[in-house]
Amino acid sequence: MKDVKLAIIYYSSTGTNYKLSKAAEEAAKELDVKEVKLLRIAETVPEEIMERNEDWIKNFKATKDIPVASADDLEWADAVIFSAPTRFGNLPSQFSSFIDTTGPLWQKGKLVNKVISAMTSAGNPHGGQEATLLSLYKSMMHWGAIIANPGYSDPVIFETGGNPYGFSTVGGSDLSEKDKEAIKVQVKRAVDIAAKIKA
Repeated sequence: MKDVKLAIIYYSSTGTNYKLSKAAEEAAKELDVKEVKLLRIAETVPEEIMERNEDWIKNFKATKDIPVASADDLEWADAVIFSAPTRFGNLPSQFSSFIDTTGPLWQKGKLVNKVISAMTSAGNPHGGQEATLLSLYKSMMHWGAIIANPGYSDPVIFETGGNPYGFSTVGGSDLSEKDKEAIKVQVKRAVDIAAKIKA
């Protein structure tokens, strides 16, 4: 479908944002995106700490073979879907540390016009989901990136929580078919914009 290189980059402690990212990867494949990379942000918490939370250590071990994202992946990509849980309305420290590595690319203008969209989760519907996405998008504005939030571009957005900034869910929830459809709408919007910019 689209001659676009898409990176799906996530951080997930207990697995929710991994599920969101896998749904985005499946959507990209259904949309016949030319190249797709699923990448995780490196975990910085020691395993002995993760072992105190059964879901955290289980997810870490289950996904440790997924390649770790680097700044090179951002340079490679035309579009990026980010996914990360909220931490008090902000990004997790692991995700913020990854963003901090992008300074050299930013200085060279390599992140200008990258198409960015993001997803998130929180422990409850009002646990900082929108604030987390807005926090991420502030950094994207410094990059000169193009933010491809879903807005209300499709009726399914209303049917899955109505978050115009990006798909969001309660942590630990299973994804419904409607949720997957909303994620696909968001992926398609990002990819379509990236294709237009490349044309």
